Amino acid sequence: MQPHDIRQFEEARPGLLGLAYRILGTLADAEDAVQDTWLKWAAADRDVIEKPAAWLTTTCTRRCLDLLRSAHRSRTDYVGAWLPEPIQTPVEASAEKAMVLASSLSTAFLMMLERLTPKERAAYLLHDIFERSYAETAEAIGVGEPACRKLVSRARSNVEQAQVRAVTPGERQDALLTAFQAAVTSGETEPLAALLTDDIRLTADGGGKVPAARDVLRGKERVLTFVIRTLHAFWTDFGWEPVMLNGTRGFRLTHTGNTVATVSFAYDEAGRATDVYIMRNPDKLARLEPVVVH
Repeated sequence: MQPHDIRQFEEARPGLLGLAYRILGTLADAEDAVQDTWLKWAAADRDVIEKPAAWLTTTCTRRCLDLLRSAHRSRTDYVGAWLPEPIQTPVEASAEKAMVLASSLSTAFLMMLERLTPKERAAYLLHDIFERSYAETAEAIGVGEPACRKLVSRARSNVEQAQVRAVTPGERQDALLTAFQAAVTSGETEPLAALLTDDIRLTADGGGKVPAARDVLRGKERVLTFVIRTLHAFWTDFGWEPVMLNGTRGFRLTHTGNTVATVSFAYDEAGRATDVYIMRNPDKLARLEPVVVH
């Protein structure tokens, strides 16, 4: 393999990883898909590949769709609520780039993608997020262009209806983080309550490996009760580190040097929290370190 072949792949890697992670919802599976793409790239006759970027995208997308079918089967046996694996995203120097990243990497957005069919998800991501043409997108997912347009249209309608791509100002996010930490550590919930919607949801993913609420908690009263009765009782000794999680501000909680939880939020257009996402599954916290994805 020539150096320029390696360079081509490495230049494409962050984009391939970002695409795979959004399709699959876990970094481990995304990295497997990218590695499989690398192996096929290394074995291919690259002299006959006219558009390397398109070839890599198509190969990675199709591998992701194969993995997604297996993932859906395994998730039917998942213990408790399932959340995408959180990733720690670097702070972007460009405010515009940070907003784009946050709108397409947030946990709320990834959870919305879970409600789409695999091909709808891939088509929407390729066309609307990665700005591939309909022809390229259709080729990548193995359908005709008219069918591809319908997939993108249906997916776009669902995403727009869910309103999961709004970006909340950083100051508003910081206010919620401060109020949430204060509620957990002191038991004082009044400031936090003012920043939550009445139908707030709290989802905790323990994967059946550590204690976590198995059902989604709905409503401000239930969520606040959980915060002061459960989190206040068990989380007061944890270390609280503000981090960027999936393009939005959240917390990484540690105990005796180990990451034991992450907390992130989703917001409505008024900047109130609609969701609290708590990751406790140790398998999904094992490699929580900055990841460069596009």
